[in-house]
Amino acid sequence: MDRVFEALDRAAPPSVAHAHCDIPCGIYDPHFAQIAALTVCRMVQLIQGLEKPAASASKQEWDTYTMQISRYTAVKEEHAKIAEHEIVILWTDYFKPEHLEKHRDLHEVVWKATKLTSTVKQQINMEAAQQLLASCQQIAEIFWDTKGVKTRRQPSNQGQVGGELVYPTV
Repeated sequence: MDRVFEALDRAAPPSVAHAHCDIPCGIYDPHFAQIAALTVCRMVQLIQGLEKPAASASKQEWDTYTMQISRYTAVKEEHAKIAEHEIVILWTDYFKPEHLEKHRDLHEVVWKATKLTSTVKQQINMEAAQQLLASCQQIAEIFWDTKGVKTRRQPSNQGQVGGELVYPTV
């Protein structure tokens, strides 16, 4: 039987599927979205802090500047996608109608957060990045409330980016 399946796989290879997860596994946590949003804030800080080389700068200085802005932008966009992915997982797999009844603004909060992920990918906009972080914090607070768990906001302790993260209390 194994040989039949192997032959079928060679003839028509199965598609790769990515999910978290449609079992459902029951393991959800808004922490990754918050960290991703905080990373977006940091990348915007780094981009805004880059000094453009003078017109007379060497090729190496221009190459370094171009490399840095490219890398910071790529990481900013990657983490905006991570935040969006994590938010959508919570929205589609975790949150239920009873959560919407208790938190009537949940749909609006999630919608705004996902729209902000697009904004921070399209722009170098610290206000939008901070709004994304605030939305992820709000989603985290709602998430933990649906589990009957109190939360606290704590400084991220992530150097220059600052910001707070929402944690469940023990």
